[in-house]
Amino acid sequence: MSQTNDAGIGTTPAFPAVRAVGAGAPLKWLARGADDLKSCPIPSLFYGFCFAGMGLLITFVFEHAYEYTAALTSGFLLLGPFLAMGLYGISRRRERGEGCALAPTLTVWRRNAGNIGIFAVVLGVIFLVWARASLVVFALFYTNEMPNLSGFLTQILALENLEFLAVYFTVGLIFAAIVFALGVVSIPLMLDRDQDAITAMLASVGALARNPGAMIVWAFAIAALTVVGFLTFHVGLVVLMPILGHATWHAYRDLIEPARAAAG
Repeated sequence: MSQTNDAGIGTTPAFPAVRAVGAGAPLKWLARGADDLKSCPIPSLFYGFCFAGMGLLITFVFEHAYEYTAALTSGFLLLGPFLAMGLYGISRRRERGEGCALAPTLTVWRRNAGNIGIFAVVLGVIFLVWARASLVVFALFYTNEMPNLSGFLTQILALENLEFLAVYFTVGLIFAAIVFALGVVSIPLMLDRDQDAITAMLASVGALARNPGAMIVWAFAIAALTVVGFLTFHVGLVVLMPILGHATWHAYRDLIEPARAAAG
């Protein structure tokens, strides 16, 4: 089925061609992401405060039922690519010389709403399954009395209840790997080219398969910066999430050939 590009010409998006990049490429993506933040601080930090606010709200509401907080916080991370869509829009506008503006990015999903919606449903289903799996792991393997947030973190740092920690993080890693594989470039690709959701997810898996070294570094960087954000009581998320969001756009640009080159 044909689609219409920005010039109003009917086109059928070709399957995206994946590039090979070096293992150090994620460091360049982060540097470019920081540059986008510096160039567009107000709209970027707006999304950063949204991330931090959501994290604080989850922690506040579920402070004394941390089995739910763990599931929701992890789900928050699983849904990160969707939540960062506005940051991709900011980077795209800056790249196209359209200047920094918040308002257009709030509805950037309208460019390809149907396929972005399909991807959101996929992430939502994975999140719900993970949330249920998290509760099951707590029920089966958590042997101590359920603590509050500070007590839970203390037990982790003291390496108490090692069987629970091993199972919980193993299961979480499986879900995180699935989401990471499907979402490396999916939403930027759908926003930039009006690509369908299935092709975008396949391209993401292809980018992971062709660049395992870079993807391992990228996944570690995302996890490390996110942990730093949470360990600063979510304050660090105000800056770190925009950097990661912008960097994801530059990862897409490095990993996927431009549309004309891919079609040619």
